[in-house]
Parts: sequence; C-alpha cells; structure tokens
Amino acid sequence: MGRLIKAEFRKTLTTKSWWGLLIPAILFAFVFSLGWGFTTNDFTNFLGSSDTRELTSMLGINVGEWPVGLLAMAHGINVGTLFPVIFGVFALAGEYSKKTISTTFLTAPNRGLALSAKMITYVAWGVLYGVVLVGAASLGTVLTVDSQLMPSAPQFLGVLGAGILATVLATLFGIGVGAMWNSVVGSVITLVIYLLIVENLLVIVAFGWLDVTWIGGVLPNGTVNGIVGAIGAEAFGAAGVTLPGLDDELQWALQYAAGAPGAFSWWASALIFAGWTAVFFVGGWLVNQRRDIT
Repeated sequence: MGRLIKAEFRKTLTTKSWWGLLIPAILFAFVFSLGWGFTTNDFTNFLGSSDTRELTSMLGINVGEWPVGLLAMAHGINVGTLFPVIFGVFALAGEYSKKTISTTFLTAPNRGLALSAKMITYVAWGVLYGVVLVGAASLGTVLTVDSQLMPSAPQFLGVLGAGILATVLATLFGIGVGAMWNSVVGSVITLVIYLLIVENLLVIVAFGWLDVTWIGGVLPNGTVNGIVGAIGAEAFGAAGVTLPGLDDELQWALQYAAGAPGAFSWWASALIFAGWTAVFFVGGWLVNQRRDIT
C-alpha cells in the first residue's frame, strides 16, 4: 500500500492540476473574504437597524462585539471549496482521459488497493486545500474586518477544523462523481453549473416563493457550505440551538450571511454531506471494480 500511495503522489505532482487549481482557490478565498469583510464589517447596515436591535436584545451583547469576521471567512472558504471538488474529479476520471488507468490497475495487486491508495492520497491533498483556504480567507478577513469583530481563538480553531473537514469531503465527493461519470469535462461542467447556479436558485426560490427554509440544509452544495458557514450562523444564534423568538426570515438571513442558508448545524451539515460523498464515492468504487480498461 505504501508504494501505491507514493506512486499516486508522484503522478499528481507531475501534473499541473494540483497547482493549477490551488492558485485560483487561494485567490477566490481571499477575494471573497475581502469583499464580504467590507460588507459585513458594518453589520448594522447589512442587516438593517430594526433587525440589529432585535438581535442585539436577544444575544445580550453589543453590536461591537459581534464576531462578523466568521461570516467573511466562511464565504471565502466556501467559494474556494469548489476547487478541491474539481481536483477530486481528476483523480480517476483524469486517468481514464489520459489512458493511464490501465497501468494504475495492472501494477496494483487489485483494483480495491489501487482505489484505496487514491483515497488516502487525496485525503492528504484535501487537508492541504483546507489549510490553505482557511489561511487565504483569514488574510482577507483580517484586512477588512475590525479587530474587535474578529472570531475568538476557539472559534478560529473551529473554522480551521471545519474547513479541513469540508475540503477533504469535497475532494472525495469529486472523486466519486468523476469515477461514476468517467469524464473530466462532463463532470466538471455539470458540477460547476449545479453547485454555483442550479442549487443556489433552488434555495432562493424555495425560500422566496414557497417559504421553505431547510432546502439548503440537505442538498450537496448547501451541506458542504454549512460545515464552515454554520459555525458563523451559530455564533448569532441562527443554527444549532437557535435563539428563542428568532423569526424564520431573520434566521434565514443570518444563515445566508454566514454562507449556509438552511443549515441545521455544522455537524449535521458534515454528516449529511458525508452521506452524499459516500453515495458517489462508493458508487464510483463499485463501477470501477468491473469497468473495462482496455
């Protein structure tokens, strides 16, 4: 197994995909946290004075003590998480495209060990993406959010852990989708359109027209975003154990500000997205046990 894992790292490092996707991931995380930091630094203007007064009364703290830096960090990390998903697609679908899958499977004792080595290797890459994205989002947040509005040390560590968990699961999710579809182009285009457009429209339409607030808490994009975003929402009493008396519209608005509309809690989001990941990853695993490689 050790040799297979070493071979997987060597294969990945000889391609341009790992840094070709890591660089825009850093830029997107930084730019979005920077922009969201400017927006939420004066949270009263963002939320509205009446909602601010209501929330201040419920939380029992001053506006100047709200950790709005969590909201900027969450948006930066969540946007950047798209890139480890795409990176994961290349893990197996990329080998079929480049016709190197035959060598991979034929040099391993069996396909199960080859796929296990890929999983372990890309978990490590997912950890790298998580650390880098949290770092980039933190920098963008520090540059725009007042120091007294930054998250506490325990909250930052929570975001770091959640960010790593999100990118690891996102990478495995991408592997599963690519493995089932067996096409880099088809998988990437479909995932980008669905994650960035289709699901977001579903969430907004469900809330705006149907008054349904929980859709984002069960769909793939909403749940991977909720792993980090719900930590920010929980700091404002809008997820996890919600503030008593908090109306649905304000709760959803706070969740949206945290980048996790509809999220139940960070751990529920992690469990649900882990379920989505398992469906596609196990499906891809089973399909590739018998897929023709000639």
